[in-house]
Amino acid sequence: MIVDFHVHVYEKPWHPWVMEYLKKMNPSFDFEMSKENLLKILDDAGVNYAVILAEDAPAVTGVVTNEFVAKFCEGEERLIPFASLNPKTSTVEDLEKAYELGCRGLKLLPSYMFFYPNDGEIYKFYEKAAELKMPVMFHTGTSVFKNVRQKYADPIYLDDVATDFPDLKIILAHSGRGMWYEKAFMLARIHENVYLEISGLPPKRLLYYFPRIEEVEDKVIFGSDFPGANIKENIRIIRSLPIGRRVKEKILGVNAAKILGLKNK
Repeated sequence: MIVDFHVHVYEKPWHPWVMEYLKKMNPSFDFEMSKENLLKILDDAGVNYAVILAEDAPAVTGVVTNEFVAKFCEGEERLIPFASLNPKTSTVEDLEKAYELGCRGLKLLPSYMFFYPNDGEIYKFYEKAAELKMPVMFHTGTSVFKNVRQKYADPIYLDDVATDFPDLKIILAHSGRGMWYEKAFMLARIHENVYLEISGLPPKRLLYYFPRIEEVEDKVIFGSDFPGANIKENIRIIRSLPIGRRVKEKILGVNAAKILGLKNK
């Protein structure tokens, strides 16, 4: 089974600097964003399930509403909607509403939303997510986009969150990309509830970033960051890495399936 834990869709194109970057990173995609088009791409790549992400980051990338993502995934079991909200401007009731819409997880982008993940004012959202059994994905690591505040993306702040909310599943999107790979790896090793998600990393460099990846084989999750990456090619490269076959299976789908409670298709 293959699960892509990091797929973006949009109702209208993101800011111009984002679209230019995505087209540079994935020139094979025509950027026609429809459910039918995405399902064809997933089929061609052999992907069984995909996590579809909302995004509430108007200052950096743009806004993809929870309502749109929930509607986009409606009627398609293999598409799993994750909500997004800015904890500085949203309420716990907004998270509850997203859950009622069918969203099964939450994505937060501290460096796009300008907050420290261990700010006590944010804890009410983690409490509610844990109660609803919604995994929380955090954008960690550097980004090239305009207006990003890199300091908020240091994964070390999630050490507090993982300790204070041991029942909350915490996904480190991009695994501390750039400056913080070692911190991300350390958190996944010492916290039972922390997972590395490898979207946005060139898969051929994965063992360079994480030479001891087999030590955390149950804590690594595949994500493509589509449309900023070619899903099929990323999967092909991961399958070619010089690590055990079972480790590859865990990364490509088994670990994600456990987090999301998925059955093999």
